[in-house]
Amino acid sequence: MAYAQVMEKTAAKALDGIDVAVLAGGLGTRLAAAVPGLPKALAPVAGAPFVEHLLDWLAAHGARRIVFLLGHRADQLQAHLNAHPRKGLAFETSIEPQPLGTGGALGLARAKFASDPVLVVNGDTFVDADLAPLVAAHRASKASATLLAVTVPDAGRYGRLAIEGAHLAGFVEKDTNFRGSAPINAGVYLLAAELLDRVRAKGACSLERDVFAQAAPGTLGVHHDRLARFVDIGTPESWQAAATVVKP
Repeated sequence: MAYAQVMEKTAAKALDGIDVAVLAGGLGTRLAAAVPGLPKALAPVAGAPFVEHLLDWLAAHGARRIVFLLGHRADQLQAHLNAHPRKGLAFETSIEPQPLGTGGALGLARAKFASDPVLVVNGDTFVDADLAPLVAAHRASKASATLLAVTVPDAGRYGRLAIEGAHLAGFVEKDTNFRGSAPINAGVYLLAAELLDRVRAKGACSLERDVFAQAAPGTLGVHHDRLARFVDIGTPESWQAAATVVKP
């Protein structure tokens, strides 16, 4: 059976009862010239704003409640969400008064999350992974956080992950001289409620640098999906390539 068919059969209820946080408050400086006046989440990809493809993916996995963590050009994304409601999906927003980092944005919105765990996704990346195995891995490991890893052919563009079994052994800094494929952080996480409480106590911080990278080796879970395709829209080049991933 094809991977897409497997995903369709297993994904439908993966996020049942799990709140989703979409990190969409970044400045998007590298993409700004290509999509002037728009936040990254509204950049057009394959005939629709990027966020609509992300919502299609989340809804297909059974998401019912999504909190958008906003900052730069928050009013535009709010207006888009208000103008394009989706049956069965409830939207909320949390707006940073000033840039707080990914961890700070989550901490600011902590009271809006009722589930344990919470799924956190980046608003400028897309991965066509089945989330059911990620949820299963998180529940089996009882880790405070479980990261989704994907293999990309050009891993030199990203920081790489060192993986040992079902746990994260460490982060390898981005090295543009690196050639070849390797697992990277896909920007999709399941976070336990107790970790979210600790993140809130930190105030402004980076979830990746100040929380994940500081965790003791072996304490974070990881699910490595070797078949999923990944794309970010952080640069004009990757934005132009995104249509090949968001559409089958």
